[in-house]
Amino acid sequence: MSRDAVVLAKGPFWPVALGRRDGRVSSATEASNELPPASGDVPLLAKIFASKGLDLKDLVVLSGAHTLGTAHCPSFADRLYNSTGAGENGAYGVVDSSLNSEYADKLRLKCKSVDDRTMLSEMDPGSFKTFDTSYYRHVAKRRGLFRSDSALLFDDTTRDYVQRIATGKFDGEFFKDFSASMIKMGDVGVLTGAEGEIRKKCYAPN
Repeated sequence: MSRDAVVLAKGPFWPVALGRRDGRVSSATEASNELPPASGDVPLLAKIFASKGLDLKDLVVLSGAHTLGTAHCPSFADRLYNSTGAGENGAYGVVDSSLNSEYADKLRLKCKSVDDRTMLSEMDPGSFKTFDTSYYRHVAKRRGLFRSDSALLFDDTTRDYVQRIATGKFDGEFFKDFSASMIKMGDVGVLTGAEGEIRKKCYAPN
C-alpha cells in the first residue's frame, strides 16, 4: 500500500496509507462513541487506548493534539459548576481541585453554566491555531481544559512526559513521537477484502 504525507503547519509530518476503505455507515453518534471521554482518568483512557492497540505513551502523545481547536462549555464546565453542593466559591459550587483557580475564574467568565452551548474556549489558550508544545506547558501548570488533560499529571509515566515536553527543549522529540503515534492510530481497524467500500464522495457512503 502506497503512502502520502500529511504535514501540520510548523509541526510534525507523517506518511498516510493510500487506498483505505471506508465504512458503509456514516454516523456522528457512532463516531462520538468511539472517542475517549473528555472526563476520563488515565486508567479508563489507557484501557480504551489498549483496546485499539495503543499504549500509555500514545495516550499522552496524542493528547498533544489538544494544542489545536476549541471546545463548547458542556465538555468541561462540570469542573467549574459542580452540582454536589456549594464550596468555597459559594454559588459557583465546588471547583475541580485539579484545575488552577485563576484559570477556572477565567473559564467561568465565558461559560455561565454547565449547559451553556454558545461559548467556545480555546483548548490551548493563546496558541490554539498553531501546532506546538504549549499545550503541555498549560497542563503542567494545571491549566488543562478537560479532566482528561489534568489526569495526565496523576500517572507517573504520563506526568514525566508532560513535564519533559513542557520545558520547551524537546519539541523535535514530541513531533517525532506524535508522528509515530499517528501512524499507529491510522492502522487501527483497517477494512480489507470485501469490507467497507471506496467512496465516490469521501463525506458520504456510496
